[in-house]
Amino acid sequence: MASLPVVNQPVHRSGALLDQLARRVRLRSESVLAPLGLRVRHLIALTVLRDRGGCTQQALATTLEIDGTNIVGLLNDLEAENLIARRRSPEDRRRHVVELTDAGAKRLAKAEFALAAVEDEVFAALSDAQREALYGLLQQALGTGDDGCVAAID
Repeated sequence: MASLPVVNQPVHRSGALLDQLARRVRLRSESVLAPLGLRVRHLIALTVLRDRGGCTQQALATTLEIDGTNIVGLLNDLEAENLIARRRSPEDRRRHVVELTDAGAKRLAKAEFALAAVEDEVFAALSDAQREALYGLLQQALGTGDDGCVAAID
């Protein structure tokens, strides 16, 4: 049986390691987020809204790579806790703009404080510089293009 030639392939593949690391972080994160009434998907949505200043439901769904039906359920959860607010877009009344509320920002800050301990545990073998480098590489891998989540217009 002839083997296929390998051209310009990295020596190591990262996918399986990233998956294992993600599972470790997710399990520990779920345990510290539960007392705050949050799930990991809630945290990610709140973080995007804080960092981007709000956006349309459709743009948020695209950013989070969630279909339209699931984004509505996610936002319903967050709105029921007064963590986000949805309002009609002044430019297009058919669209909803989603923004983080003050209560959402406070809950997110508490969650991030709790998650800092999780990251300290999971990434204990890395120096601060290595952790910063990892963060930058992960951001780069995810891409930082304009996906439509921009500051909402009042």
